[in-house]
Amino acid sequence: MNRVTGLSALRIALVAPIMALVLAGPRTEHAYAGAAALFAVAALTDFLDGYLARRWRVTTALGSFLDTTADKVLVAGSLIALVSVGRASPWLAGLIVCRELAVLALRGVVAAGGTVMAPSFWGKLKANVQFAAVLLAMVRVDSRWAGRHPDEWLLAAAAVLAVVSGAQYFARFPSAAPAPSGRST
Repeated sequence: MNRVTGLSALRIALVAPIMALVLAGPRTEHAYAGAAALFAVAALTDFLDGYLARRWRVTTALGSFLDTTADKVLVAGSLIALVSVGRASPWLAGLIVCRELAVLALRGVVAAGGTVMAPSFWGKLKANVQFAAVLLAMVRVDSRWAGRHPDEWLLAAAAVLAVVSGAQYFARFPSAAPAPSGRST
């Protein structure tokens, strides 16, 4: 494991403390601020590990898979905790988590064949909108637009982007999947 992959591992390790702080939020508002700070650090490692991997030319299939897995675990864990405290829609969170699991499975099949399924523009946009929505839900502001908090609008946008980018991954899968070996399982 190199330093870049270590950043992905750090992102995964931060999920439990983030969730614990979100779940403590209803008892103390400072917990939400702590969760938001840790989440921001975790989200920044996503940008940093990709930048460093390209700069140092240490991209690997394992590193790419671990990077995207860490993103999905971070978002899913955070959304589950936010649903639990009433700061995220269960429907939107469920849609996003289901999409994340489905795409993770597709990427795993492709990675097993030794190929990396590169993230698309829509997938990267979805990830950034998710990060912003989750962070805003943790530090929820009192203002509302058309009856909803800004984080609720962003989560809805993230859900739409999740469907669009997920459909794109499924459309790209046949050309990226490894060729059948001829053996039945």
